[in-house]
Amino acid sequence: MAGKEKLRELRTKTVINFTSKRQETELSKAVIRVIETLESRYPNLHFEHENMIRLSSVTERINRSFPEVDTWHYFQTSSMKPDGGCLYIVDADGKQYPILISEKKNQGTNKLRAKEGKPKQSRGNAIERLGKNVIGLKAMFSDESIFPFVCFGDGCDFEEGSSTLDRVVTMAAFGELNKVYLHDVAGLPQFKRGTFYFRDEEWSADEMYERCLDIANRSIQYYFSKYEENRFSHE
Repeated sequence: MAGKEKLRELRTKTVINFTSKRQETELSKAVIRVIETLESRYPNLHFEHENMIRLSSVTERINRSFPEVDTWHYFQTSSMKPDGGCLYIVDADGKQYPILISEKKNQGTNKLRAKEGKPKQSRGNAIERLGKNVIGLKAMFSDESIFPFVCFGDGCDFEEGSSTLDRVVTMAAFGELNKVYLHDVAGLPQFKRGTFYFRDEEWSADEMYERCLDIANRSIQYYFSKYEENRFSHE
């Protein structure tokens, strides 16, 4: 399928620290399994995966649905690059409908530093970097009443009792962590929350697969309900 082999090479040429690279690879494994499961479950559907979302495609989508709203970006090449990319179903006319956008963040080294006899460091800023993508992705779904975004965060900065958890809660429009928020809460677009799984313990590929599959499958059912299932048939 389109984009599948590219997904298998996710991040291989990016220079990042070993922990993040290993964990993002676990997320890519989970997304690949999601694709394979969905292809088996929905043989008449066509799926596409992309590693980046160009800002130009987001503004074009907003302009189609809300022509009265001004939009702006400086460069055609600017993009958002979620760690697990964006997975779409494609209708018979070739239009893409996002069903899963996934991120993986690790933050906190103080446990390791303590083992090495080093002093504590201030908490990192992986969450602040994530916030930029969340803002842009929510705008991308202005014309839909779902937000199939999920972020898996782990590390000692997210252990129980850490004040960093409230940074995540704020980003999640004050939604509860470790709970799926796919649909707009109470049908209100200003409460388009997304799903944030955060804890101290590292997330495994199996755990991320189960949660990503749930969100992707529910998103497909949403589009079937809104646009009718036969719109997406490629028989």
